[in-house]
Amino acid sequence: MARNNAALARPPAGTRLCAVDDIADPASKAFRFEVEGNLFLAFIVRSGDLLQGYVNSCPHDRFPMGWYGTDQLLTPANDRIFCPVHMALFTLDGEGVTAPCIGMSLTPWEIEVRDGVIYTGEFVPAVVAASVR
Repeated sequence: MARNNAALARPPAGTRLCAVDDIADPASKAFRFEVEGNLFLAFIVRSGDLLQGYVNSCPHDRFPMGWYGTDQLLTPANDRIFCPVHMALFTLDGEGVTAPCIGMSLTPWEIEVRDGVIYTGEFVPAVVAASVR
């Protein structure tokens, strides 16, 4: 069986994802891209004026986070990102706050906002958030 190479399915910069208004505030939205059997999973969290993009992979065990097949990646209070595989919680800034992910961070997924629409951004490791304004 071939291993998944997520990099082959990662969408190029400038790919239209959705309108900002398609994501409630606060809420999350999951994205799935598949190319020739390779799968790239990611999600966006919206909270106030900030949108944060993350690769959908728990830093502890690399399993996808959230409830499978839904956009629900946040706790019911919408104040933490939730990994149901082992009940880990992350801040909306992607920092692990409960075991086994304390001190670990989610991998950023570069996004940008233009005219109320969210697009994939250039891969720049230091960029983790885009302003809604």
